[in-house]
Amino acid sequence: MKRIALLLATALLFTAGCKNKAKQQTDQDHLLYATLWFQSSPENKALYHQGYNIAMMRLAQFAAIKTEKPKAAIVDIDETMLDNSPFQAQEIIDNKEFTTEFWNEWTKLAKAKALPGAIEFSKMCDSLGITLFYISNRKTNEAEATIRNLDSLGFAFAKPENFLLKENESSKKARRDKIAEQYEIVILVGDNLCDFSEVFESRGDDWGVSLVEQYKNEFGNRYIILPNPMYGDWEKTLYKTRDLTPEQRDSLRKQAIKGFR
Repeated sequence: MKRIALLLATALLFTAGCKNKAKQQTDQDHLLYATLWFQSSPENKALYHQGYNIAMMRLAQFAAIKTEKPKAAIVDIDETMLDNSPFQAQEIIDNKEFTTEFWNEWTKLAKAKALPGAIEFSKMCDSLGITLFYISNRKTNEAEATIRNLDSLGFAFAKPENFLLKENESSKKARRDKIAEQYEIVILVGDNLCDFSEVFESRGDDWGVSLVEQYKNEFGNRYIILPNPMYGDWEKTLYKTRDLTPEQRDSLRKQAIKGFR
């Protein structure tokens, strides 16, 4: 009997251990399908080509319009010009959440690939005499590696004076305003609504849907939005706070989806 009881106890401990291990291994699984889509889907590549094709058509039209100030274009970097999906994939592989140190390990490599159409867009800006500025929430200590990464891929305007990285605040308004003092901003390209205007920083309970409807005529005109299902400011409406356990975040994700019953 003692031996049977011992075997049962061992089996229960083994089962519990397997369950806990399985649970730990699923913490980053919510990124899996989105990252697979971003890396492997030809539809993703088509959307980037479509976005940059429209952006370049608009550039040609804006270049023909006379303005008092010289013209400028503004782009985000991550998931706009550079593909960081290997970092998202590594989060899944290592079952590791985002940290600044983990992110810096990736950006220091300066090995992110260009997204479809991005290099061509930067070169068209140069050929039309439209100055390109990179406004990113990468931090200023990432500037050297970021510029090196873009320059190695052949991006135009990969120079320190064309980069406005994050110093103290995430909002890009002040940096856009700084450019607007000397330039006429004709087009903005990004994967996040906040890349375009500060009006999208407070989205409300409808996730910003009403704001997008209000500014719908700007999309495809001055605002070129690109796909990013992996992360973004839209998640703030979902989580509200960062002080959540993986289980709490998983529960909120499941509560947010809408079925047909």
